[in-house]
Parts: sequence; structure tokens; C-alpha cells
Amino acid sequence: MSRARQPPLVTGISPNEGAPWTKVTIRGENLGTGHNDLIGLSICGHNCLLTAEWMSASKIVCRVGPAKDDKGEIIVTTKSGGRGTSTVSFKLLKPERIGILDQSAVWVDELNYYDMRTDRNKGISPLSLRPANPLGIEIDKGKVPLKDLENMFTGMSGDFTSENFSATWYLIENHSSTSFEQLRLAVGNLKKQASKKNEGSLAYVKGGLSTFFEAQDALAAIHQKLESDGTEKVEGSMTQRLENVLNRASETADTLFQEVLGRKDKADSTRNALNVLQRFKFLFNLPLNIERNIQKGDYDVVINDYEKAKSLFGNTEVPVFKKVYSEVETRIEALRKLLLDKLLETPSTLHDQKRYIRYLSDLHAPGDPAWQCIVAQHKWILQLMQNCKEDFIKEHKVAGAGLEMDWSSALSRISLSAQVKRGGSFQTPKDDSWHYKSPQQVRFVEKLSDVVISQLPNFWKLWISYVNGSLFSETGEKSGQVEKLKKNARQRQNDFKGMIEEVTRRLVQLVRGALLPSSLTELQLRQYGGWDTKTPLSGAWLTQVIHTVRLSHEALSALEIPNDLLQVIQDLLQDLRVHCLLTTLQRTEEDVKRLAEKEDWVVDNEGLTSLPAQFEQCMVQMLQSLKEPMESKPGEINIFNLDVIQDKVCEQCVSIMKVFIKCLEQLSTKTDGDIDTSHLSVDLASTDLFGSIQEDFISKPEQRLLIILSNCQYLERHTFLNLAEHLEKNGFTTAEKIIRVSIEGLRQLDEYLFETYVEKKSDPIVGTLEPGIYAGYFDWKDCLPPTGVRSYLKEALVSIISVHAEVFTVSKELVPRVLSKIIEAVAEEMSRLMQCVSSFSKNGALQARLEICALQDAIEPYLTSESRTSFKQALEALPQLQSGADKKLLEDLLNKFKSSMKLQLNCFKPASFQPVKR
Repeated sequence: MSRARQPPLVTGISPNEGAPWTKVTIRGENLGTGHNDLIGLSICGHNCLLTAEWMSASKIVCRVGPAKDDKGEIIVTTKSGGRGTSTVSFKLLKPERIGILDQSAVWVDELNYYDMRTDRNKGISPLSLRPANPLGIEIDKGKVPLKDLENMFTGMSGDFTSENFSATWYLIENHSSTSFEQLRLAVGNLKKQASKKNEGSLAYVKGGLSTFFEAQDALAAIHQKLESDGTEKVEGSMTQRLENVLNRASETADTLFQEVLGRKDKADSTRNALNVLQRFKFLFNLPLNIERNIQKGDYDVVINDYEKAKSLFGNTEVPVFKKVYSEVETRIEALRKLLLDKLLETPSTLHDQKRYIRYLSDLHAPGDPAWQCIVAQHKWILQLMQNCKEDFIKEHKVAGAGLEMDWSSALSRISLSAQVKRGGSFQTPKDDSWHYKSPQQVRFVEKLSDVVISQLPNFWKLWISYVNGSLFSETGEKSGQVEKLKKNARQRQNDFKGMIEEVTRRLVQLVRGALLPSSLTELQLRQYGGWDTKTPLSGAWLTQVIHTVRLSHEALSALEIPNDLLQVIQDLLQDLRVHCLLTTLQRTEEDVKRLAEKEDWVVDNEGLTSLPAQFEQCMVQMLQSLKEPMESKPGEINIFNLDVIQDKVCEQCVSIMKVFIKCLEQLSTKTDGDIDTSHLSVDLASTDLFGSIQEDFISKPEQRLLIILSNCQYLERHTFLNLAEHLEKNGFTTAEKIIRVSIEGLRQLDEYLFETYVEKKSDPIVGTLEPGIYAGYFDWKDCLPPTGVRSYLKEALVSIISVHAEVFTVSKELVPRVLSKIIEAVAEEMSRLMQCVSSFSKNGALQARLEICALQDAIEPYLTSESRTSFKQALEALPQLQSGADKKLLEDLLNKFKSSMKLQLNCFKPASFQPVKR
């Protein structure tokens, strides 16, 4: 099958090496016509299709997965071009541990790192915030392999944040080529960093030293005064007096400034409330912002705000915060429901499904949204398939009321070699004429295949993403939750396998209901049947159906769906191929049966009509139409190797041959009134010679027998042998048996027609011999001396010449065969008549010998052993010639006879015929 585009060719990848999840740019030629055209992308044997972003026909961006191979090719597969090749390779490096503050050009798996979004309420390890270059000098990576370092420092690490940090490892790995001066500079940098820490706390103490001294002096003075006055609370003591003074001052101040202070407190309270609102406006505005962002579809913003609020206020005990946060939770719960509804909504794209699943995972939605989506998609696909069938059944009922389809014209529209582009639409062209002429079952299978091929790939990819956890790789979830989801997926593998089996089984059963209803049970027919099967599809339409189903199987196999799940489609293909084969053979038998109506009795120079050629053409067209459906594609078996099919095919082919032989027999027995001769002619080298006898010639039954005999000879010697070669070339394992049985039947017909024709022609000639001999009361015992050959013999020869002319006009090859048989009958009759004579006179014996010899010499080229024996027996019954005068008289009379009938006897000369070996 020819493709519309060349296979993809990868000519470059950047970068050409890296750790897993490295983002790479692939460049090449014929990399697809769009995102939907890209159906496969593997790097080092790992499927990278889920992360692929198709940019153009020469550029694709994706991330490298954790492949097993260290180095491998980049293979791109597209619908339009098929599986491609690569002139470059990619090297997969072992991932290095990268600190949280280190710069990195590749994606880092953050599952084992601190996450700023979910862990804001947790402390940050001081080690994780240390600089990536503690020495403060340029890092010069050495060429010492990592494996050698691991062997040299067993159990140690070159990561300075590790508990097992080895300074020697770090220096060898990062500064193996650094100069001594640079290392001395690094030591100075480390000392400065250490001194800065010490100087920081010391400078803090120096800056506040005077304040500390003043506070110390004040405390010491108060302590001394209190000691001098005593520590007891005695009336009139300094402390008591001081307390009274302070109390009175406070009461007076309160009285003077109570109103002012009240207003101040209220203002302070309002100001504090405004400060709180301003400080925490994020939380107070969050419910309204969530509503607005949901309406705009900015779900990422909502999720980020929610996680921020959850980390700040999720465990708050402040009542106002708890109240606002509960309102936020209400909004988020409504968002979860909205996203779940959108996720389960059909139809939906794979991109949207993954997006909604990630949103729900970020929002910690209960249950398993990914599995809920898979279940909903499964139900949706099954419903689409059932709706497709019901729509076509309904359309058929409506169309059947006033529309009659022209099937014969439709057949002329379809080419036996038509090919559907791989991965393209299976539907026939949508012009009005084709829509009504294409059989309904064919359009149904194409539409059904379109439904499955358009839905099942995304369904399968969604499951693969669910199993390998890639649905949650970008959501910031903890590794524990991802592992839990992966575990759930593994536990549901059997459930998903059952879903795929149900889809493929439904596809097969719907196709069987439309095309192979006999293969379903009565219960299945009620569910999947309902089609009008009174007019069975022809082999050409079935070939197109097989082609469509094959494309569906190829498309599903390309998804790497296990073969055991697709076996039901293979079984369907086998049954369709067998049905197509037997249907085509049955249709061919009907076509062959109608060939008798096309016989025009126009004879060519070889004595043949167009009937053998029409029969051979009919059979060859049948074999050509079967070439595609009978060809065994990968995974298919050769149906000719099945014993049951072999027997049926052999039986059907033999039936076709017998039907054709029966047509020949029927043509030979047609009466004159059954044949229209107004349009007939004989195509000879000289049409003027025979033009006057054309109408009279073809109208006779004897001539039709000759034409059919000529056709039979050609069929046996050429047509059937050609068909045997064609049958063997097309895989018919019983071709030899088919032709052998057919030739036997043809020979039986040939013998029957030949004997019929010879009997019709020889009986009148033989019947005139005895009356002619004894005409005029002729007596062998008493007759006059012979003066020449009598008229009866000349009349017999003229009759034989007439037969010769009749046969020669049709076929020169039949002349020896026909005349030999007629002459055998004449010779046998002459022998009988001579042996029945009791005695001969001298003149009678001479007359009899003259006539027998004249007859024998005239038809010499057509004598057979049987006729020679009869003539010999006839001559032996005659008295021998005694005198030389009698012999001389006999010779003269024979010469006179040959001379007088020279013109008539020219047709018997050997040059006028070619002997035929049977």
C-alpha cells in the first residue's frame, strides 16, 4: 500500500546526551503533519510519545524517559509515513544529585526534595541552603569516572551536604586540575566564612554594650535603695507611698483623659483591624478571587492560592481566619465537583482529561478521578458504537421507503485495487451519488472503524499514563501518593483488560451482525442484527470491508495492545475472507451461467466464438478480485490451508466448470427459433467467399454443434490449462483436481456432441448406399460390362464433400476427425453390402471392385485402420480379376473417374488439412 508521505527521518537531536527527563529537540524530515499524525516516538527504546510536543514537520520537542539502554536510536512513527529511521543516537547518562540551590539545565525529580508549595509550614534544613560552591573558586570538573570514585571511597560521598562527606572525594571530583594558588585562595575563603559567623555575634554584643551597662547601673541603684528601706510592705514605707502616688496619678489621668483615651482605643482597634485586613488581605479576598478565576478557567491560579492558604491558615485557631478558610474550602469543594463533571464529560480530548486529573489530584479530590475517567470513556465508546449501528438501521428504514439503490452502477465505481491511506478515514467519498450507491453495511463498517480508531488510542494512552504514574508527575504530589495510585492501577489491570476485550468484542459482533449474521446466536442477533440481508454483498464490497478491518487491526496493533486482546479481530478477518471467497465463487457461477445468453456465434479464423475467452476472462477477473482478500497479512493464516475450506473451494470451482459445460450443452440443443441470427457473421480470411452462406450456415443445428465442438477443443487444450496456472498462482491448492474433473466433464460433452453430429451426417449417406447400388433392378450376377462409376457413389462422395465444406468452414482442425468417422461408417456399410452378395458375375465383380477402389482412392487421406479393414474385407468378398484386360479396363475406368471428378476431389488432398492429434 503506497503512502502519501515518505517515512520519518531523524537527522539531529539536541542535546545528544543527558539524564532521564532531559528536554530534547528532535529535528529531521517528514516528522508528521500535525499532533494527531504523530503516533509513536521512542528514544533508546523508551516510549516518549506522552511528553512529545509536535512543533513542525521538521521539529519535535519531548523529554527523555528512564530507558534501560545507555545508547539508542530515535524512532518516529506517523500515520502518514509509518515507522521511520534515524541517522543519530542519544546517550543516556546516570543522573547526578543536584542541590536545591544549584542551577540545572535538566528536569530534576523533586519528589525527594523540599517542596515550597506544600511544605511552607516546615523548617528548612540549613545544609540545604549552603552555597553550591563552598570554596569560592572556579570548579574544574576532572575526568575521573564516578564509578572509580565510588570504588575508592566506599560508603562515602562527594556531596558536602551528606553526612558521609569526603573532602578528598570532593577535591578530586571538582578541583583535580586546580592550581595550588587557587587552593590557597579557597582556604582563605573558608576562613573568612568562619570568621564572619563569629564576628557577627561579637559585633552584635559590641553595638549594645553601653545600653547593657546603663541597665545594669539602674537595676543596681534600685536594688540598693530597696535594701536600705526594707523589703516588707509597711505603711508609710517608700514603696507604699510610691504605689499610692502612682495610683492617684493613674486615677487622675483616667478622669482627665478617659474620653480621649476611649476614642484612641477605638481608633487603635480600628487601625489594628485595618492592619489585619491589609496584612491578611490574601485570605479575605481569596473566596472572591477563587470564584473569578474559576469563571475565567484559571484553575492553576486557584490551586496555587488554595495551597498557599492551606499552608498558612489550615491549622489556625483564630476564629475569623477559620471562618474565612471554611468559605474557601466550600469554594474548593464546588471546584472539585466542577472539575470532576468536566472530566467525565464526553466527548473530551486526552489533553483535557490529563489536565483535569492533575487538577483534581492537586486539590486532593476523594476517590480515584483517573479511574473514573477511564470507566466513563469506556462506556462512551461502547455507546458510540451502538449509536452508529442504530443510526444506520434507522437511515435504512427511511431510505427504503422511497429509494432504490443501483448496485450494479456502484460496483463499477469501486476498484479492486483501491487502497485506503494508512491511518486515514475509512469512509467512502461523501458525494451524493456515492452515498446512495455504496451498500449500507460497507458504510457502517467504515463509520464503526472510524469511531473505534478515533477513540481507542486516547483511551489506551490514558491507561498507560495512569499505570506509569505520568499523570501525576507534574502535580507536586508526594512520591508516596504517586506510588499508591500506581498500586491502584496495577490492581485494576484485569478490569482494564476486560474493557478492551469488551470494545473489540463489540466491534466484531457489530460487524458480524451486519455481514455474517449466521455466525451469531439468536440472542446476539437481536442485539447486533436487524440488517436487511436479502441482497448479499458482492466480493468487491466484501474486499473493501476486509481492507477496512485490516486497517483497524493495524492501527490498534500500533498502540502495542497485546495480541491476545486483538485475536477476536483476527478471527473476524478470517471469517470475512472465507465469506468473501465463497461469495465470489457463487457470484462467478451465476455470471458463468449467463454466458450462454452472450453467445453471438461469430466464428474467427480458428473456428472459435468469443465464449471461451469470455469464460476465461470471467475466471481471471474472479481471481484478481480475490488477490487482496486472500493475501495473508502478518498474523493471518492462509485460508487455503484449512481442509474444510479446501473442500468447499474445490467443490465450488468444479461447480463453476460444470455450469459452463452445461451452458455449452444447452447451446448445442437450442432450436432454430431460440437463436437470433440477424446480427451474426463468419469472420474468415475471405468474407466474399462465404458471405452468401452465412445466414443459412449459422441457422442450422449441425453447424452449432461444430462451433461448440471447436470451442470444446480449444477449452481443453488452452483455456483450462491457462486457468490451472492462474489457480495455482493465486494459491488454490486443489487446482490440479479442479482442472482434471473439469476436463473429464468437457470430454464427455465433446464425445456426446461429436457422436451426435457424426450420426446426423453419416446416417443419410450410409442410408443411400444400398438403394443406390440396386437402383434399376441392378443384379451383380447379370449386369453389363462396367463403363464407369455409378451415380450413387458419386452422390455419396458429394455428400461427404458437403460435410467437409461444412466442417472446414467452422474449423479446419475438426475436418480429419469428422470425415474419418463418417468414412468408417461408409466403409463398414460397403463391406456389409459386398459380403451379403451371394455371387458375382465377371462384370459384376469388376463393377464392384471399380466402385470400392474409386471410393477408397478418393478418400485416402481420411482412412483409419478400421475403415481400411472394412475396405479390405469388401474387396476380399469379390472374385479376383483373372485377365490383364480386366485389370487394364479397371485402371482406365478409375483414371476416368478421377479425371472427371478432379475438382470435387481436391478437397480431400492432404494439403487442404492439418492432422490433429487427440
